[in-house]
Amino acid sequence: MTDLIDRVHFQELSTRDPDDVCRRAGCRYDRAEGRYTVSVWGEEVNIFPHSSKIESADRTRQDRHTYFHLFAIHYLLGSQAVDIAGSWISEKEVPGGATFFRGPHRIPTDIVSKRFNNDIDAFQQRCRQLGGESIDMADAAYKFRITDRISVAALYWQGDDEFPAECKILYDRTINAHLAPDVIYALAVGVCRRLGQEINGVTS
Repeated sequence: MTDLIDRVHFQELSTRDPDDVCRRAGCRYDRAEGRYTVSVWGEEVNIFPHSSKIESADRTRQDRHTYFHLFAIHYLLGSQAVDIAGSWISEKEVPGGATFFRGPHRIPTDIVSKRFNNDIDAFQQRCRQLGGESIDMADAAYKFRITDRISVAALYWQGDDEFPAECKILYDRTINAHLAPDVIYALAVGVCRRLGQEINGVTS
């Protein structure tokens, strides 16, 4: 999994002042182990910059975090001491987003819309299961605190005879202060996959 993460990012993090990283990102640092721990969507991720290693604190959930691990190290490197604004933008409103989020970088929200297939109740149940807080948008919508500085929202519209069901991911408007478009993409893919995840008929 760490093959997705260039070692230069670990090396860069190893040169940073841990106190500054923790202040910006709202994470913890264990000096004895040389380990950062950051909460990503309610689950702790451990990052060892000197050994170029990253892992979920809960080892049973390793397969769930390919994109979230990529997001986590970039979050530690790029986050700023900027509070969540509480207002939303689409990926196209991120600077450079209108051209970046196309083709191979299109946000795969169809994972979510196809998973729930017009079942608003199931979508709502899944969002609540993942700690979502209901917001008054679309036919159903929930916001999620991904880290201390990052918040996203998942919106769902029920389909009809003319239009299929649709999902959209929105981001707190401060997101561009913390993340480049390619890292926002990694985060969005992780969000879509986790919302739409189903294992042996049971979401987790």
